[in-house]
Amino acid sequence: MNFYNAQKSFYCGIDLHSRNIYICLMDKDRKILVHRQLKSRATDILIKIFEPYKHDLVVAAESTFAWYWLADFCAENNIEFILGHALYMKAIHGAKAKNDRIDSEKIALLAQGGMFPLSYVYPKEKRALRDLLRRRLHFVNIRAKLFAHVQIVNYQNNNESLKKLSNNKSIRPDIPSFFFDEDIKKSIEADLETIAYFDNIIPKLEWHILSKVKQQYQKELSILSSARGMGDIIALTILFEIDTINRFESVQDFASYSRVVKCQHSSAGKICGSGGSKIGNPYLKRVFSEAACLMATYNPSIKKYLDKLKRKHHNRKALIILAHKIAKAVYYMLKRETVFDINKFLENNN
Repeated sequence: MNFYNAQKSFYCGIDLHSRNIYICLMDKDRKILVHRQLKSRATDILIKIFEPYKHDLVVAAESTFAWYWLADFCAENNIEFILGHALYMKAIHGAKAKNDRIDSEKIALLAQGGMFPLSYVYPKEKRALRDLLRRRLHFVNIRAKLFAHVQIVNYQNNNESLKKLSNNKSIRPDIPSFFFDEDIKKSIEADLETIAYFDNIIPKLEWHILSKVKQQYQKELSILSSARGMGDIIALTILFEIDTINRFESVQDFASYSRVVKCQHSSAGKICGSGGSKIGNPYLKRVFSEAACLMATYNPSIKKYLDKLKRKHHNRKALIILAHKIAKAVYYMLKRETVFDINKFLENNN
């Protein structure tokens, strides 16, 4: 974890909410100059407050859902903006008493004292498309859960397996007839109608995304798509979640950020388990898990390696190990601008 340690004359901590913000502006000697609440839309008042100090001011805020507008506001007015990692900040400034006034002061103090844990400020020009890719991934996840529910109900009634349901649309209209209870039929019909809706909307989103950026990222897509099973949408999701691979100093940093490894906890020479499962990027974890399944499907040698892992570990752990290996390969492919080499990928693993 990196901490902000630049020396400034003024530090401003902002506790962000959807409609209100609470600001605490202090100097380098921790003397509070402004401490007040504002409406989020009162940017005209905010810039007046910042004006006397903006020549040597840093604005700090926690990484909550509402930070986009504040980062853009600071960029437009040539004010340095830093974003705090929410989980690390919770650990650092947790206390018995907590309110917006206290939180804003603590954020400013963390920045002034060199203990502000930095999170990545994603560029404005890529932000909307990254969020659209995340939305598409969310819809895919809902669709998968709907399929799982249909299959669970099917097993509850001891019916014939519906393994080919996701790929064979022709059998879907007949599925409700497998059940005799009218309420179960209605539940299954609702699932199938919702699945049909997502079958329509997801390809439209994918077409929009690809038509907008495929030419712009042709080189990177060619590199990532050289791994059979990793399609353009998965590749674009990886690219937009990363932004630039150069922000990761090592492959270990990238794997940790992608949530494909667990961090070991130890004390007095004894292993006490692992932690940090919620620190990192959940979208990269999801997409690398998908890539593991697809690459095993389209590459017999990778499927053979996965089967070997499953015999040694349980199925879930085997897929996690493969996802970790794919994340490492992606890091080096993008860093070195080289295509996927399956022989190197499986080296020392046969």
